[in-house]
Amino acid sequence: MNTLVKKLGVLTMLALPLLGFPHMASAQCVNRIDNSVYEGLPFDMAQVEQPSFPDYSVNIKDFGAIADGKTLNTKAINEAIKAVNAKGGGKVIIPEGFWLTGPIELLSNVNLYTEKNALVLFTDDFEAYPIIATSFEGLETRRCQSPISARGAENIAITGHGVFDGSGDSWRPVKKSKLTASQWNTLVNSGGVVEKNVWYPTEGSLKGALATKEFNTPEGIETEEEWNEIRPWLRPVLLNIVKSRKVLLEGVTFKNSPAWCLHPLSCEHITINNVKVFNPWYSQNGDALDLESCNYALIINNIFDAGDDAICIKSGKDEDGRKRGEPCQNVVVKNNVVLHGHGGFVVGSEMSGGVKNIYVTDCTFLGTDVGLRFKSTRGRGGVVENIHIHNIHMIDIPHEALLFDLFYGGKGAGEESDEDLANRMKATIPPVTEETPAFRDIYISNITASNIGRAMFFNGLPEMPIRNVQIKDVRINDAKVGIIISQAENVSIDNAQVDTDGQPLEVKDSKNVKVNGETYAD
Repeated sequence: MNTLVKKLGVLTMLALPLLGFPHMASAQCVNRIDNSVYEGLPFDMAQVEQPSFPDYSVNIKDFGAIADGKTLNTKAINEAIKAVNAKGGGKVIIPEGFWLTGPIELLSNVNLYTEKNALVLFTDDFEAYPIIATSFEGLETRRCQSPISARGAENIAITGHGVFDGSGDSWRPVKKSKLTASQWNTLVNSGGVVEKNVWYPTEGSLKGALATKEFNTPEGIETEEEWNEIRPWLRPVLLNIVKSRKVLLEGVTFKNSPAWCLHPLSCEHITINNVKVFNPWYSQNGDALDLESCNYALIINNIFDAGDDAICIKSGKDEDGRKRGEPCQNVVVKNNVVLHGHGGFVVGSEMSGGVKNIYVTDCTFLGTDVGLRFKSTRGRGGVVENIHIHNIHMIDIPHEALLFDLFYGGKGAGEESDEDLANRMKATIPPVTEETPAFRDIYISNITASNIGRAMFFNGLPEMPIRNVQIKDVRINDAKVGIIISQAENVSIDNAQVDTDGQPLEVKDSKNVKVNGETYAD
């Protein structure tokens, strides 16, 4: 009898793989990236590793989720994720329907998959989002937990066809200047408070704003009671993935984020493919993508519509960023469309950990405030180098097609007066230290633009000029102002055509500037 039991046990064990038990199934890659994405890469870079998952899936409805747009499904969705993680990995399916939820936390080896016509709306109840220690705008601080987050995870994905809505309008302050009179009146009549022509959703949001001297880090808030009072001011990014590896976002739509939309931080091997991001043009801090201190990334085939910068490369701010010491590097940005934003492709201003080995190609910018935007300021430190940009087309850019601004003051293009900029530039020239940012070795080619405010503006630091910039094959039509180069060295612009009624070229405080074969120096 014992022998028979043993034999049956052996047969059962042999049969398990044939029966296809979920946790025993072989891993499957959820996407296939065409190797052509690496063609023409101007630096050595390993291919970005893609996640793979066991052939196992669960449906959030099996965990009690209800698609009525009213039931809070936070527990059901997170329990489904935990169950798949415990099984060794697989897919969590969010089916067609209207799903209301609080924060979702991704775990290793989980693919969160949304079916067509699946709408995930994050609750506008501020109390649903715990206040946590995190990093925002390059500084260590406290914010509300993100609607979607992961920390220290590996092999994760959000894929499919659905929409994630962050209920950002419930969180964000709004400037009166951003709206029509009718829109402003409607907003004010909806509730909230107004201070200096800015609408805040609650008194707590206003208190947080008054405690914040610059950017979004409040000061003088000590007790938990005080932090809870300003909770509505602690707007989270919609998606925050930290210190994770092999990350994939593919096919889905993210919209209406409380602050930034997508924020991968200190991640390795991340792919963002065929994703759509939509934020209102008036959304404060409504960046589409902020890739911060990441290594090996593909940003391909996406559509971005932002209220602030669209595709932005960062690596921490000032001392916090230098201490972290993690550059953003080995990144391919290809075949993306930007519909609106303060900048189409942006580096900075938080770049204190450095930025290098970035390849941007085959992108279209439609009505962004600035096309290609490089920004920083004294105190940042960090080195931005080996940036390659090729084959960019842009129209209806009210400010610069190409901007280097090392006197960045924290405001969007056009929101700051020329007098403010001039005052910052009058400051005493400091010595070069670890706090001095450096931009160098930047290569730009095949740029076409029409209806431009200013063709190009180089505004470097006198103690650290912008160095070694090569630009070729540029056609800019209908520019109100031409090219201005200030505080730069070793700049070469070849085969450039700029149609402007203004001054075509101005060079000042620069060395070894060559434009269409002629050398200029001031």
